Amino acid sequence: MSSLSLIEKNKQLIFRLMEEMDRGNLDVIDEFYSSDYIDHSPSAIREMLPGIEGIKHAFKLLYAAFPDTAHKIEDIIAEGDRVVVRISATATHAGEIFGVKPTGKKVELSSIVIYRVIDDKIAERWVAQQGPGVLQQIGATVPKK
Repeated sequence: MSSLSLIEKNKQLIFRLMEEMDRGNLDVIDEFYSSDYIDHSPSAIREMLPGIEGIKHAFKLLYAAFPDTAHKIEDIIAEGDRVVVRISATATHAGEIFGVKPTGKKVELSSIVIYRVIDDKIAERWVAQQGPGVLQQIGATVPKK
C-alpha cells in the first residue's frame, strides 16, 4: 500500500482543519498550526494578538458569535509546501461580538487562502477575502489595541 505524497498529505491537513473548525473543535488548533505560526492576512482581530495565540483568539471570538459556521472547499491546489484553497463559508450571527448583540442574520464569506505547511503543521497563512467580511455584514466594529 503506497503512502500519500507530501502534497496529498498537506491537502488532507487542510480538509481535516475545516472539518474540525466546522465542528467548533477549537481545541485542535495546536495540532494544525505550528508554535511559530505567522499570519500575513490583514485582520484587526489577529493584530490584537499575533501568532498562534492570535489565531486562537480570533477563532474563539468568531465561533462564539457564529457557532454554526460551515466551510465549503470549492477548489484546492497544492504544490511543494503550499496549499491554495478557495473557500466559501456561511454562518448565523447567534452570539455577541464586539458589543453587537445576536442579530440572527445569515452571513456569507468567500476567500482564497494560501497555507504554507511545514512538518505537517501550518506555518504561514495569507487570506484574500472577497466581498464584505462577517463583521461588516452584521455592523460590528473591531476595537483598536
